[in-house]
Amino acid sequence: MTVLEISGLSARAADTALLDDVSLALEPGRVLVVLGASGTGKTTLGLAATGRARPGIELSGSIRLAGSALLGRTGAELRRIRAGVVGHLPQQPSAVLDPVRRCGPVLAELAAIRHRGRAARLAAARTALAEAGLDPDLWRRFPHQLSGGQQQRMALATTLVTRPEVLVLDEPTSGLDPASGAALAARLTELSLAGTALLILTHDLTLARALPGDVAELRDRRLVPCEIESGQDIPDKSPSPSPASPVLVVRGLTVRAGRTALIEDLDLELAAGSLTALTGVSGAGKTTLARALAGLTPPSAGTIEVDGVRLHRQARRRGHAQLRAVQYVHQDSRASFDEFRGVLDQVADTACLLRGASRSAARLEASEVLRSLGVERAGHRPGQLSGGQLQRCAVARALLAHPRVLICDEVTSALDAANRARLREVLTAATKRHGTALLMISHDDAFAADRTLTLDGSIK
Repeated sequence: MTVLEISGLSARAADTALLDDVSLALEPGRVLVVLGASGTGKTTLGLAATGRARPGIELSGSIRLAGSALLGRTGAELRRIRAGVVGHLPQQPSAVLDPVRRCGPVLAELAAIRHRGRAARLAAARTALAEAGLDPDLWRRFPHQLSGGQQQRMALATTLVTRPEVLVLDEPTSGLDPASGAALAARLTELSLAGTALLILTHDLTLARALPGDVAELRDRRLVPCEIESGQDIPDKSPSPSPASPVLVVRGLTVRAGRTALIEDLDLELAAGSLTALTGVSGAGKTTLARALAGLTPPSAGTIEVDGVRLHRQARRRGHAQLRAVQYVHQDSRASFDEFRGVLDQVADTACLLRGASRSAARLEASEVLRSLGVERAGHRPGQLSGGQLQRCAVARALLAHPRVLICDEVTSALDAANRARLREVLTAATKRHGTALLMISHDDAFAADRTLTLDGSIK
């Protein structure tokens, strides 16, 4: 019995072909990992597997879920066919997590698709929470109170709670540390052995190697079989320049949520032209530190200075010079863009607003930076770009400020090896050109750092 069958699938955005004659079939328990560079159509394929497409994209061909055709259906018909049959984990957790509702009750509500009775729904929701590797204490939290990795796993819990026959997972390890990624791979293997069909869309070769089943690659808009070598990617370990004088000086930084200290009495210095890696397991507070430095999560105590000037704790109280000095690229790149405006203009806005550049000069500089990052379709709206392309656009937008401090929070999570290397070259050039201090929050060791900082204050 085939639970998901795609035949002759093509996807077009105006005159641009995104997918061409893609076919695949999943039986219960089968695992198909689809690899591909950023922008090759992985997300488009994942959405198509559920009968959906981003605005402006037209699908043709045949898509059948448990024997029912998906294309040409109304929204209500699609919801009825998909309910309890297919679960979809998008690349950005914010797309499925309700920002104004606590996570646990939402899980219990979703459990009603498969389970009757309040006790059964609560039990199913708590089981999904545990299966996603999350602590029961997170039941009462809102999505914004979770780390990026916790949001990723909470989104996974929303797909697991309905016990679907098919799981479509788009970059499921983005935002996860290696240990959490390995635990996820083990859980996915258990699901496949229990009969769940898995369609995994990823650039993560470690995940692909850890899962049973078949591997294919999206290349030139088509799906082709491929084999992956057993060796690991070789990270670029070229030496970074020697640290110079401090640009950023942080003393006694403390961030609290109620009575809980998320960060306590932290000291930090970043030198001009340096690259510092910030590591730690998911939920350790890496994003909290980044947001505190950017003034988005005001600290409870401590000081932040850039080039000897003390910054206000709140970004809205910082002037243009201070906003320009510290730029933060956060994890959810799609949510950081206005979906109704072209990306090129949004990237150019930084140079206009913070540096006083003319619109024409800003657009020219934005185009050059985006081209150096391999983004050629920057005139499109965000919905027409892949997650990896938007990550690079978000970095470009921050670079146009010519900041003194650039904080990048998991900006490689949706990038393949080639585009990670390209991004590293661009960031390294920027640190040298402008003396920018780079703080890289990442589980990716492809960025050779001057030092690695842990949240207990140790430097190694």
